Amino acid sequence: MRIALYEPDIPQNTGTILRTCACLGAEAHIIEPAGFPVTDRAFRRAGMDYLDQVAITRHGSFAGFEEWRARERLALVLLTTGAERCFLDHAFLDDQVLLFGRESAGVPDAVHKAADFRLHIPMREGLRSLNIAVAVAMVAGEAIRQTGGFAR
Repeated sequence: MRIALYEPDIPQNTGTILRTCACLGAEAHIIEPAGFPVTDRAFRRAGMDYLDQVAITRHGSFAGFEEWRARERLALVLLTTGAERCFLDHAFLDDQVLLFGRESAGVPDAVHKAADFRLHIPMREGLRSLNIAVAVAMVAGEAIRQTGGFAR
């Protein structure tokens, strides 16, 4: 499984997501620019000693990420509050990368248009969104469950 973060804003959230990736065996992709220096030091507090256990790939831009994705022949699954389809109704496959937007602004229209699938997490009406680290854990857990990635 591959988790991509689009221009993340908050290093603590990114560190927590990297720790989740380490524990679940998922690759982490960070699409820059980020709202903080993308260094181990920025992640160390939330990621703790798990950072050595996760494969992290940094992409200098969304265009660079898209070039990588095309070479790897991966479908883009965007998690967004603006999607109509629930992530629980999606058939996750090994050739997909899960993309999560900025905490402060989500993703721009061009990224929405680039997505092969757009999914949301159902929530109570009137509430805006979950913390991104919680959202990543929920969706990645379901995707890994569906693709048989959990050891028993």
